[in-house]
Amino acid sequence: MPLNPNRVVVERLYALLPPEGIPESVLPGWEGTGVRVLTAPAMGAGFVQLLLELAAGGGGGQRLPERVEAFFYVLEGGCVVTCEGRTHTLGTGGFVYLVPGSAFTLRASGVTRVLWIKKTYVPADGHVPREVSGHEQRIAGEAYQGSSDLLLKKLLPDTPDYDMAMNIFTFQSGAALPVIETHVMEHGLYLFEGRGVYYLGYDWYQVKRGDFIWMGPYCPQSFVATGDVPARYIYYKDVNRDVEPRP
Repeated sequence: MPLNPNRVVVERLYALLPPEGIPESVLPGWEGTGVRVLTAPAMGAGFVQLLLELAAGGGGGQRLPERVEAFFYVLEGGCVVTCEGRTHTLGTGGFVYLVPGSAFTLRASGVTRVLWIKKTYVPADGHVPREVSGHEQRIAGEAYQGSSDLLLKKLLPDTPDYDMAMNIFTFQSGAALPVIETHVMEHGLYLFEGRGVYYLGYDWYQVKRGDFIWMGPYCPQSFVATGDVPARYIYYKDVNRDVEPRP
């Protein structure tokens, strides 16, 4: 099983980015907030994923563009998200999905780290998404393909109203995905507990807490958890829409 000792890799269909190599930037209109761009269309992704690092009281807000939806997940700390008069108080493991065009503010109650995913919503006749908030600990996981060592939690409703999924996968040490997956959906994956080796393209790569992986459409992929504690990651994928031919 060959491993890349440098760990950083950017290829046409995938990228592995350890946190130490991603520089901090700022967002206009936000204060006390450092942002690290994990993936973007410049990489080949069809979505944007950011890591926000907020000081106590830090934050900001904006109105999403008319066709852009958003998802926030609190990795550490806590924040208050206000959207169109509704307030969501989120702690570690809390999340909120905002429909396209929403006006929102996000304010940290202490030192906080938040993942922010943005994508263009693909409409479907008769289907309209709604705002969703919750906490991953209140979501029942399901054994993946019957294995008690693989636990999958779906944070958003799995219905055609939503064209994106946000899931959390937990792997007991030594557990592995049973196949090498190859599919049209792309992923933005953030490993927030444990370590393992990820199969990307045609190589195995060491991964650990804090690493980000982008996987484009039809990137061969699989995972094996290693180490003494379970490995856990949250990942995005585009779902529930037809595939159109090129003009």
